[in-house]
Amino acid sequence: MAPKPRVRFAPSPTGELHVGNARTALFNWIFARHHGGTFILRIEDTDASRSAVSYQKNLLNDLNWLGLDWDEGPHKNGAYGPYKQSERLDIYRKHLQKLIDLDLVYPCYCTEEELEEERHALILSKRMPRYMGKCRNLMARERIKLENEGRKPSFRFKVQPQVIEFDDLIRGSMKFEGEAMGDFIIVRSNGMPAYNFAVVIDDHLMGITHVIRGEDHLSNTALQIMLYKAFGFPPPTFVHHSLILGKDRTKLSKRHGSVSVGEFRKQGILPGALINYLGLLGSSFTEGREVMSRDEMITGFALERASKSGAIFDEEKLRWLNAIYIRSCRTEDLIEWLKPFLEQAGYKTDAIAAKWLNEVIDLVKTELTTLAEIGSHIDIFFDDKFEITAEAKKILEKEDAVQVIKAFGEYLKTAADNPQENYLAAIKYTKEKTSAKGKDLFMPIRVALTGKVHGPELDKVFALLGENAVLKRLKLVTS
Repeated sequence: MAPKPRVRFAPSPTGELHVGNARTALFNWIFARHHGGTFILRIEDTDASRSAVSYQKNLLNDLNWLGLDWDEGPHKNGAYGPYKQSERLDIYRKHLQKLIDLDLVYPCYCTEEELEEERHALILSKRMPRYMGKCRNLMARERIKLENEGRKPSFRFKVQPQVIEFDDLIRGSMKFEGEAMGDFIIVRSNGMPAYNFAVVIDDHLMGITHVIRGEDHLSNTALQIMLYKAFGFPPPTFVHHSLILGKDRTKLSKRHGSVSVGEFRKQGILPGALINYLGLLGSSFTEGREVMSRDEMITGFALERASKSGAIFDEEKLRWLNAIYIRSCRTEDLIEWLKPFLEQAGYKTDAIAAKWLNEVIDLVKTELTTLAEIGSHIDIFFDDKFEITAEAKKILEKEDAVQVIKAFGEYLKTAADNPQENYLAAIKYTKEKTSAKGKDLFMPIRVALTGKVHGPELDKVFALLGENAVLKRLKLVTS
């Protein structure tokens, strides 16, 4: 029996969690859950100048919010830790020494300026930019001289003439020419490991069986395979999924709008909707379904069916999907999701009767596409928030509309206290007295009760407002 897969999501805490990276995390998580494997979270924080504790904290919060729970990683120690690269430096030093002993690496004393000059010259001569091996064959005395000048060396891996081949689970057979890459840095001059060096060591020592990541890592995979061979490590199975693109078919970035999980959280996208949408991008599920529960996604997911071409991020479709999730959410649960947005809109939820709020949210949730919109939908139920829109004022300028509203109020002033019956009876009375029907009957009443021309079912709005509030608003708009 084949061992259960071990996969990892290994972000760098140098910014907010991009939806593209969240999709990579989802693919790893869902693959592990589908096969009963292990999902590992590893923090790649060796770039001290760009890494920040705040980014790491937000990253963990976003993953938890999405429901992408990890089996090993920060706060869930396993047998293969530590799970932060900054805490694994001794491990990298020992492995560097192995390559030094095998004469597979060499110190490089080139400065950034020298490297940039070389790169520029290659581009001008229409050649592939790469390191040309200036320091590869330095004599010992030359190295000593450069070190005496204060130069601290990085370490480069010696790339031999070879063809690097591997099979990708999505893209099939892949081939790269080693000579086109040049000797690459594995340890920087400050002693910190470069990405390709650290990731090979970590993936091997953590028992990673499948490396699932974006197609922009394909060239890195070629470099990493050379390191796997140098160490004598068996390489994992590689899987490179397509990238998320903007509508102009370029890699999704801030110029396209919102791109981070945190931004969509602030807009009021539900985690289930975002997970569902990211899972659809570039993937194929049974019968082309679009709305799926998490369990259904786990059951129906197959990396082999993932598209090789880029997936277009359509924010309108995400909002469409989010509206479906809002409508299907239990009202009690939805209120919990809505609380921060209600507070932000100026509503103290603790001061609102729970049963009444539940009925209000149950009524307006069919109007929402995002949670952040709640303030502009719930305001019709609060006198201090009640306003008449410019569009609604145009309705009130019509004499016939005013007569409809007055007739509606006339009946209510003499009616017994029975909101549901009173609404229907008042509508009937108004229709008979004014001869108004259809839009001419209902629109003036809607405007009078809500201050808007669109909204939830009018009879339910009437019941939730209560007749005192209704009469007050009728008087306000006709005086």
